[in-house]
Amino acid sequence: MMMKSHTFLRIIFLFMFLGWLTVWILLPTKVYKNTWTPKLEIKLNSTYFREQGVNILLFTFPIMFIGALGCIYLHLHREKTTQKLPSTSTGALKKCLCFLRRPFLVMPTIGIVSAMELIFAIMFVALLIWSLYNYLSISFAHLHMHKEGEKVWEAKFRSVFLRLGYIGNICWAFLFFPVTRGSSILRLVGLTSESSIKYHIWLGQLSMVLFAAHTIGFFIYWGITNQMVEALEWSKTYVSNVAGEIASLIALAMWITSIPQIRRKMYEVFFYTHHLYILYILFYAIHVGVEYMCMIAPGIFLFLIDRHLRFLQSRQHARLLSARLLPCDALELNFSKDPSLYYNPTSLVFINVPKVSKLQWHPFTVSSSCNLETNCLSVTIKNVGSWSNKLYQELSSSSLDHLNVSVEGPYGPHSAQFLRHEQIAMVSGGSGITPFISIIRDLIFQSQQQEFQPPKLLLVCIFKNYVDLAMLDLMLPVSGSTTQISQLPLQIEAYITREKEEPSRDTQKQIQTIWFKTNLSDSPISAVLGPNNWLWLGAIITSSFIMFLLLLGIVTRYYIYPIENNTGEVYNWTSKVMWYMFLLCACVCICSSVVFLWCKRQNTIENKQIMNVEVPTPTRSPGSWIYGSERELESLPHQSLLQATNVHFGARPDLKKILFECKDKDVGVMVCGPRKLRHEVAKICASGLADNLHFESISFNW
Repeated sequence: MMMKSHTFLRIIFLFMFLGWLTVWILLPTKVYKNTWTPKLEIKLNSTYFREQGVNILLFTFPIMFIGALGCIYLHLHREKTTQKLPSTSTGALKKCLCFLRRPFLVMPTIGIVSAMELIFAIMFVALLIWSLYNYLSISFAHLHMHKEGEKVWEAKFRSVFLRLGYIGNICWAFLFFPVTRGSSILRLVGLTSESSIKYHIWLGQLSMVLFAAHTIGFFIYWGITNQMVEALEWSKTYVSNVAGEIASLIALAMWITSIPQIRRKMYEVFFYTHHLYILYILFYAIHVGVEYMCMIAPGIFLFLIDRHLRFLQSRQHARLLSARLLPCDALELNFSKDPSLYYNPTSLVFINVPKVSKLQWHPFTVSSSCNLETNCLSVTIKNVGSWSNKLYQELSSSSLDHLNVSVEGPYGPHSAQFLRHEQIAMVSGGSGITPFISIIRDLIFQSQQQEFQPPKLLLVCIFKNYVDLAMLDLMLPVSGSTTQISQLPLQIEAYITREKEEPSRDTQKQIQTIWFKTNLSDSPISAVLGPNNWLWLGAIITSSFIMFLLLLGIVTRYYIYPIENNTGEVYNWTSKVMWYMFLLCACVCICSSVVFLWCKRQNTIENKQIMNVEVPTPTRSPGSWIYGSERELESLPHQSLLQATNVHFGARPDLKKILFECKDKDVGVMVCGPRKLRHEVAKICASGLADNLHFESISFNW
């Protein structure tokens, strides 16, 4: 019965999505303009919704329906890593899917692109070309002269750059889906926000090119037709040129600061400038009007719900239990968490430490397993920037007994796909080992379950210095949980590239563990809407959208329509847009806040039952299990971890040889680390010389 409902809902999602895409395909054609539009306008453009009625039904409703129903689907079909997942496909289909997921292009400019991603990218570009061709065909066939004495080529010139703006609007329809972290739509197609952020970058770059050409083209047109005064027009009844120019300037600032060279060196500038998207959306909406905003509204609507829920979650302080300071200038933060909070390995959280920076939020991988550590969530942070350096210095202070930290998340995959493989080969560079720690910790728990056959694990980790081996200590949690790592078929190959031998024992530092006092105002990390997070999110999407439609209909029918009907004039263009944006934001804020506060009240009652251990003064752990390992060999987990590790000094791994020696039929190859390392592993898997290698990159370098 469950399988039938599973399939039935997927069919509904597929048909709704295909129908939505079909509308986009038909939008620039004569069929839509001359056949569909007149009939639909008669039925839908009532006094309640006016000219935006058709677009709300065809463009906004399908995606909102998928988003709401998708939440119910995810609630009913939650997957937990409690058993080895079977392969979902066999035979020729499996081979086809493996081929499509294999890296096809590996380039510094666009990163690692699979065959499936390339196919969808080509299809999207084809949609843009198709739309532009049809728009221009219809426009050139019925050319409109906007000025007396205007030449035909000038009118065509204007038409081309006007339609480029239309094409940019298509990019905007998809732009916000990849950055909606708690998106049900992404989960339905097996994506997460961090894995699909590159799609947001591609769409942003493409829309920037199209809108820049649109803006420059109109300035050229105004210049050659002596209408430069049009650039200063803020029309009361039609498109505002000034608003479009302001939006273009804001977009330019966001685009320049997001260039990788600038973003990596001046992250703060990129972070703060990118928040100008709020003004960009506003001026863009004033420029294009309500009718066109309804086309791109679903992505913005779902993003605003997600963003407001994140804001509400970030107002709370998470309960920080302890911190492990490693000698390699890395640290692990251990938070109290609600036992009902479930997340899969490789998930991440966003962290804000007001004492370091009140505004900055940074993403970090979760290194804990919610199966192994039911009351604790851990993240690992490498000291590589100004923000992390300040945090490390704060924690190193002997007088610190409490630290306020806010957390958003965790966000991650809906299921643990790595369990489908017979063997997992993990390749990491530096702090890139962090997501693999969460996988190993989870498999430590799984290996203790009856009738569970864990996959073989090969971890190839590359470090610059011997002291970085302390990162391997994080495989065993600080919480003191019972760990039987000896039951795990784990092999670790650690490569130290800058040192040829182990340094003197006298120069080796110890790991320091600091325990913090608890604060009654702090709360354990929990899902933003509690255990039934997806169900409540579906309720928010549904209620906010219905409220928006009701209020929009009331305002249009009983305020805007009487003004237009009595005076015979068109209602102010900008004011109508402001009403639309205000109602959208108000409905999102009201519904999200009410549900969040209700869930918070329920969580508060449950969290009172969570016991917390208080240690009044900081303590130190005696040493490291791997780094300087001769000092501590008394426990079985520590011995097992040491025996599974081979350390190679002064060398880099021959990754091609290592991966090709993996002879199992289904080997999942995961890599996380510097771009050069990820690209090297991707090229090995893409070579086709080993059909059993299935590549998956884990990257948080945005």
